[in-house]
Amino acid sequence: MKNLVKYARNGDADAFAELMQSQMQNMYKTAAAILHNDEDIADAVGDTLLACWEKIGQLKKAEFFRTWMTKILINKCNDILRRKRELYYDEEMQEFPEDVQEYSKIEWMEMMKCLDEKYRLVMVLYYVDGLSAVEISGMLDMPASTVRTRLARGRDQMASIYQIGEKRRAVNGGRV
Repeated sequence: MKNLVKYARNGDADAFAELMQSQMQNMYKTAAAILHNDEDIADAVGDTLLACWEKIGQLKKAEFFRTWMTKILINKCNDILRRKRELYYDEEMQEFPEDVQEYSKIEWMEMMKCLDEKYRLVMVLYYVDGLSAVEISGMLDMPASTVRTRLARGRDQMASIYQIGEKRRAVNGGRV
């Protein structure tokens, strides 16, 4: 990946395209955890691609490309959320894309929706994107101890949500 970053910094569009393609799945998962809407996710990813291309010369160290790119993506997602809040507040149920119909993915996304937003983002970056607490702390401009606390509280919140669901199934004879 370091070589692709170096070539992309020198203006190689093919290297940049290959680099961004290798990160597409991580970008989608991160944006989906924040936005919950396919159109907004596509906008955030597209805006991130453009911003990365325009600013790749500002990246100081190639090994931090993924962290740098993810921080740009989070900022783009937050911009979209900010614009949407200014326009209207709508709590419609999210429809899942057809290619994400596997039960486990749907269940994971539903669980993530139940978490407080401050825990959700940290949980996705840690468990889905595989970033360390230190990397997340740098990305979100917060102490690593805060990241670890949010991970612990997010896990606790998820466990309590899961236990409530299990109790409901037991009371209803397996039906929720």
